[in-house]
Amino acid sequence: MLEQAFNEVYTKFKLHFYRSVFGRFQKREASLTTVETFCMEIIMALGKPTVNEFSSFVGISAPNAAYKINNLIQKGYVRKEQSETDKREYHLVVTQKYIDYYNISYGYLSTVMDRIKARFPAEDVAKIEEMLDIISDELMPEILLPKHT
Repeated sequence: MLEQAFNEVYTKFKLHFYRSVFGRFQKREASLTTVETFCMEIIMALGKPTVNEFSSFVGISAPNAAYKINNLIQKGYVRKEQSETDKREYHLVVTQKYIDYYNISYGYLSTVMDRIKARFPAEDVAKIEEMLDIISDELMPEILLPKHT
């Protein structure tokens, strides 16, 4: 039962995102391929990774990653930012253009979170948050994400 309930919620978030992305294709607003969209999601989730961190995470060669990233830079979705601590290193930074694109998905997340807060008592919302933190931090150790405060 738990698996089915979680899968339904996860699937609904994915389907909402996909429907929104296809809606942009219909209007000819989308300029990202499917693979580029996945790359952008990963870059955003990793929080300013280097090219090597990105390539290691997705398991592709650094030259292949650099090629994909250069395409994203040309399309205006990513920029490289020189590290303040190591001038030889560059971090991938998501641009406002992608953030606007990404908000297709995040806007729905905010809507659902607002509905949760309206539907459930504050104690239940706090418990859901606590459980999600435990799931993310302890039960999914294979994927490490930077903490957003």
